[in-house]
This record gives sequence, structure tokens and C-alpha cells, in this order.
Amino acid sequence: MGVMRFATRAIRVGQEPDATFRAVVNPIYQSATFAWEDLDHIPEIDYTRCANPNRSTLEEVIAALEDARHGQCFGSGMAAIASVLSYLKQGESLLMASDIYGGTHRLATTWLPRQGIETLTFDAADPESIRAAVRPSSKMLIFESPTNPNLRVIDIEAVSRIAHEYGLIVVFDNTFASPALQSPLALGIDVVVHSTTKYISGHSDVIGGAVVTNDDTLATHVFDWSKAVGAVPSPFDCWLTLRGVKTLAVRMDRHNQNAQSLAEFLERHPSISKVHYPGLPIHPDHALAKRQMRGFGAMLAIELTGGEAAARRFCEATQVFLLAESLGGVESLVGYPPLMSHGTMTPAERLERGIPPSLVRLSVGIEDIDDLTEDVSQALDHV
Repeated sequence: MGVMRFATRAIRVGQEPDATFRAVVNPIYQSATFAWEDLDHIPEIDYTRCANPNRSTLEEVIAALEDARHGQCFGSGMAAIASVLSYLKQGESLLMASDIYGGTHRLATTWLPRQGIETLTFDAADPESIRAAVRPSSKMLIFESPTNPNLRVIDIEAVSRIAHEYGLIVVFDNTFASPALQSPLALGIDVVVHSTTKYISGHSDVIGGAVVTNDDTLATHVFDWSKAVGAVPSPFDCWLTLRGVKTLAVRMDRHNQNAQSLAEFLERHPSISKVHYPGLPIHPDHALAKRQMRGFGAMLAIELTGGEAAARRFCEATQVFLLAESLGGVESLVGYPPLMSHGTMTPAERLERGIPPSLVRLSVGIEDIDDLTEDVSQALDHV
């Protein structure tokens, strides 16, 4: 057959029935080590810290979904990001978007300076801001879109183009959109990172991360770093993620539908002062999202007119939406960024990044939309 389309790739790439019993679902290779036949032939896989059949299959699938030559999986999304940032050397600097996941911010501002690497910030919503932020020491740039938690959509092609003018390696976090909705490498990105914990796995039962790239040198570095530090997922974690990714396309369709409907409901509610969702025509990046994405995603944020107290009451009043960190699972979650995803930032840093105490983040799952709407409605009655 010809080139497989996205949903088919998610199910069939690298997953032919196993050679021994023709099992449709590949077995779990829960082994730390693999036997050598003799000392003259080094086996393809000999130790699970370095490689494992389940991990190799997952890496092949994720690379295929991002249209990349190379994929490397990790024990968490932060380990994946750390592997890429480890490419930086003492005396070099990183350009980081000001509107970015709290874990990335913590790694870049707390840990990189201990290695003699400076972190500079730029406003990804204004790609021209790169020109003022870049220094002769700058070697890499990292950003995300849609952003966490403000759901700004960034012009990926513009950021990549300007960053490349200065010879920067451009790193992009595609976790919020997933490969189902966005293809960053086609827009000029050099390296894509994922928390596979989120939409790729989709079931909130496994932690993982991934790096994908078409750059041979970067791919070799990421593999060597992974082998050296051992920040790898277990065979069972990879097997679970492979099970989840098979339904990525159909899940994202339902996620998109539910989030769009809920955002339109919340936009009309008197207790909500602002809804951050790129699928709404009032969103400042709506036109860009339509051009750059294949759907608007399942993440949205709301600001409550009653301020922090109302936000806290809302978070504690939902019943179908579970109060929990993370996102991207089939179940709907409500989160409070000032205490959760961006809790390590100071109040001033959060306000500077558009995260007021009144802001609540919703990860919209695939439950019945009427139940989700009724749930947020009754929770808003408590504010």
C-alpha cells in the first residue's frame, strides 16, 4: 500500500504480529539484559538502559507521527527536555519563551545557571523580540504552542525563521497539541519534545517523554545522553504508551469537540471574565490557530470575576472534573496553575506572564459533553 495516513500510522507502524506466536499486540520485553550468542557478534539490543524492543517500537511510532527520522523516549517529559538542553555548554546561553511550562522555567532558571549556562527570555507572541534578546553566546531557543496555561498560539514558522537567522537550534514543546493537531518540523523546528504522559498516552497511567528530530547530530547526542544518565522508561511504560497512542486520532477528535462546546458555554457565563481558548473567534490568535493547527485542542483556561476566592471555590466544587495536576487524559481535570503547574514561580513572575490568581485551567476529557457542561455550571453556582 502507499504511505499510511496518521491514524493508521499510530496503530500499525513497527507493530507487525510477533514472529513467534503472531500475537497482534507485541509482548512486553520485561528484561534488563539480553543474551549474546557469542563474543564476535554484538546484539542489536543487549541492555535495557541502552535500548529495549518496546522502547524501540514506541520511538519508531512517535517519530513516524511527527514525520521525523529519529525518536528517543525518556522516563518523563522533563527528562526529554533536559536531554536537549544538555547540548548546551558552559558559557553558552538559552533563549526561553516567557510564556512556558513551569517545569521548563524551573530547569532553565535554577539548574542551567549551575552549569554556567545563562537563560534569556523573549516574548514568543512577538517573534521579532528574539532580535533584542539574542546574544553572541546564544545557541538554542525553546518555546511551546499553545502555551501553558494561557493558550496563546505562537507563529511557529516566524519564530523558527528568525531564530535560524542567528544560527540557533530551535526546540519546540508539542505536548499541548500533540502530533495529531500540529506538525512543528514542517514549520522549521529542529527538535520537538513531548511529555508523552499527556495526549500521546492519553490515559493518565504512565509517565514518559520523547524527543524527535531530523538532525543526525542532535539525535546522536540525545541518545548518548540517555545512555549515560539512564533517564529511560521501563518496557511496561512503553507498552502502555503504545496502547494509548493507537487511539490518539479518535481521542483528539472528541477532545476538540468537547473543548469547543465547553468554551462557547463558558464564554457566555456571567461568572467568567475571560475564556482562553484558540477555537473562539474572540481569541487573539484564532486565525493563526486555524492556519497552523488541525484542531484547537482540549486545553482551555478561564478567569473568574470573583478573583482568587472564586477560582478556589470553583476548583473544589467540580465533580466530573477531577482536581488534579497533569492533562491530556480521557478524564477531565481542573487545575489551579498558581499552586500546580506554575507554583514554583513567584506571584510577580506569574502576573508578568499573565497568570492571575483568578485563573483556572481545564483539561477537557472525552466524557459526555452534557455532563461536563452541567458540572462546570453547578461549580460556578458555588462561586
